[in-house]
Amino acid sequence: MAINLTVNGKSFSVEAPPDTPLLWVLRDELDMTGTKFGCGVASCGACTVHVDGSPMRSCITAIEDVAGMDVTTIEGVSGPAATAVQTAWRDLDVVQCGYCQSGQIMSAVNLLATTPKPSDDDINEAMAGNACRCATYHRIRAAIHHAAAIMEG
Repeated sequence: MAINLTVNGKSFSVEAPPDTPLLWVLRDELDMTGTKFGCGVASCGACTVHVDGSPMRSCITAIEDVAGMDVTTIEGVSGPAATAVQTAWRDLDVVQCGYCQSGQIMSAVNLLATTPKPSDDDINEAMAGNACRCATYHRIRAAIHHAAAIMEG
């Protein structure tokens, strides 16, 4: 069955069962491998994408559920919050192994797009679904504060 998707502003028609997880369509059909498989049960956040501007775990999201919606992956994320987060991640050398970082960045971008001056509690809440096996949480929190300062000018 053909399902029409809009990913990173481009239209795609995908031949797949409607209950196919978005993650596998992104990675296997559309060659967008920045979104990672971590757990398969929406517990780790490595597969986080934005759907109509909100973070969503693509490993448990069926493609039929996002037909007609705008999906943004790490490859297509842009705007002031994305630029600030990417800059802060580099400035503070957040990444250790890097596997979880696309999901971390997608969640951080959404947080800053909706809460320009987040408190530690705001950050903890927004990032709670994103696991980092390297435990770079203190660097992630610092980078989000740094990104907020960058956005503030």
